[in-house]
Amino acid sequence: MLRLALFLVSVVFAVPTLANVAGDMRVIGDAAKTRFVVDLERSPEFIVRRLMNPYRLIVNMPEVEFTAQAKPNNGRGLIKDYRYGLMAPGKARIVLDLVGPVEIVNTFVLDPSPAEPARFVIDLVPTTAPEFEAAVAAETPGNDLVGAPRRSANRLAPDRPVVVIDAGHGGIDSGAIGKDGLLEKDLTLEFAIELARQLKLGGKIEPVLTRDSDTSLALEDRVDVAEQHKAALFISIHADSVKQDYVRGATIYTLSEDASDALAAAAADRENRSDVLAGFSLEDQPDEVADILVDFGLRDTRRQSVGFAKSLVASLDGSIPLNSHPWRRGAFVVLKVEGVPSVLFELGYLSNKEDEAMFRSGSWPGSEARNTARAIEAFFGSNVTAGQ
Repeated sequence: MLRLALFLVSVVFAVPTLANVAGDMRVIGDAAKTRFVVDLERSPEFIVRRLMNPYRLIVNMPEVEFTAQAKPNNGRGLIKDYRYGLMAPGKARIVLDLVGPVEIVNTFVLDPSPAEPARFVIDLVPTTAPEFEAAVAAETPGNDLVGAPRRSANRLAPDRPVVVIDAGHGGIDSGAIGKDGLLEKDLTLEFAIELARQLKLGGKIEPVLTRDSDTSLALEDRVDVAEQHKAALFISIHADSVKQDYVRGATIYTLSEDASDALAAAAADRENRSDVLAGFSLEDQPDEVADILVDFGLRDTRRQSVGFAKSLVASLDGSIPLNSHPWRRGAFVVLKVEGVPSVLFELGYLSNKEDEAMFRSGSWPGSEARNTARAIEAFFGSNVTAGQ
């Protein structure tokens, strides 16, 4: 589906071939005992971890490739739902959403035979919250397969401002899903790569991608990319889905402790909880950003963010449909980049049939990416510092 052009950007990731392909997955049993089974080409290595708030199990498997996209509402018994995807090249993860605390009574692998594939099996029974919490505390600490490797600071073009382009979601976290199966994670990656290509062609800006493949990345790691590369601008790309299917058009969000409206508040809440889908722990991440705005001294940065948001809206006007209120404000965790003007760019809404048709058109994302690139160049050319 993606029309991805190959080009040089500041960060290049090696994507190895993953030999062990996962096939069918299924949930068997009931609320008294539930079994989760994965078919694979060969016997996998695995590590199982427990997470709380909400109750989840994560299964990390190195060198496993998924050939199909997980569909929602696959659960039964003690498993509410499950999803899977890459956390980074060569690092796969399955997340089991649980209906409550469980005890893992058995995990094993059946080796393949000429007639049957290899099988990974995990058996669950109900337990109490204290017992589950004790099991979490007893597990060996470690982030076995979480996230992509840390990026080194940008050294390739110190004479040009660095713009970090963050393709939202990815890997195990598909983001929004259109009625015809279009995935937010694919749209954001396609747009991010095209925007980076446009900036490279302009020759004035050095683009850096937080991800250039279908992998998961924690919100704090996305922020780290901007900080480590000494970014002059951070743009997080999304294509959300909302209950109101009449809502459509590009929307630009800036960071604020107070949401500008209910739509912005709901959007921030969804995006801030995306780490849960990927199985990242949220215990150490704050729910509020009010203190961040003071502690990081972001007043001037916020003014610059708002200035860029307004110039981007003006640049896009007339080329693509805009939301009825194209600039909004919300408490987005991913926009907490210290000292860096940051915006969240909602390309449109997968819940709207007109926007989804636009995403499927042969001309997308050409003009939208070109106009975004020109707005970025204009931002640095005019030193925008307009306030709210």
